[in-house]
Amino acid sequence: MRIAYRTPASEFIAMRNKFLGTGDPGYHPLRKIRTVIAGLRYAVMYDFSVAYNLVLSVAVLAATFLLREWLDFLLILVVTGLVLIAEIFNSAVEALCDFVETRHNEKIGIIKDMAAAAVGISILLWAVVLAVETSRLIGRL
Repeated sequence: MRIAYRTPASEFIAMRNKFLGTGDPGYHPLRKIRTVIAGLRYAVMYDFSVAYNLVLSVAVLAATFLLREWLDFLLILVVTGLVLIAEIFNSAVEALCDFVETRHNEKIGIIKDMAAAAVGISILLWAVVLAVETSRLIGRL
């Protein structure tokens, strides 16, 4: 049984869900990789917060890479990954909440606020690390 979903970013074929028994049987690692890339592309193209976090981090990552500051590079990479994960989860939660309940609902508002709080915490950590590392890099130049 094939279930096709059409999205603005690309076209997906549902993978096998081992719990529900739906989708195509078999393990398809290339399909999973394509799905990951399509999801990242969609997040970068349609979510400004993901795009600007990525651009700022890539700039500082490039500097740490060129100066061969490997520990700093890995630290920035980890906090950037944390922010991107939080942003993507937040966007997914908000989209799902809007899909499930189109009218104003206090409980949905609380759910969205909690997801936004997770993003806020990760952005705070990301900003502190980026500020410290940028000041260190400027000090080395």
